[in-house]
Amino acid sequence: MKKKCKTRRSALKRYKKTATNKFLRRKSFKGHLLQKKTSSRKRRLLGIITVGTTESTIVKKFFNN
Repeated sequence: MKKKCKTRRSALKRYKKTATNKFLRRKSFKGHLLQKKTSSRKRRLLGIITVGTTESTIVKKFFNN
């Protein structure tokens, strides 16, 4: 009997899967040390973007589909 593949819980928290099987992620460098970053730089780091094709092949392995 084959075991069921489990989803990597860290990937589930960092990425969101869309209906068209693409992945969304936050931009990096926005977690801490925000005091020394300029407001324009912090504004650029806002928002959610789609994962690129190279990274999406890696992320797909973390999800169990």
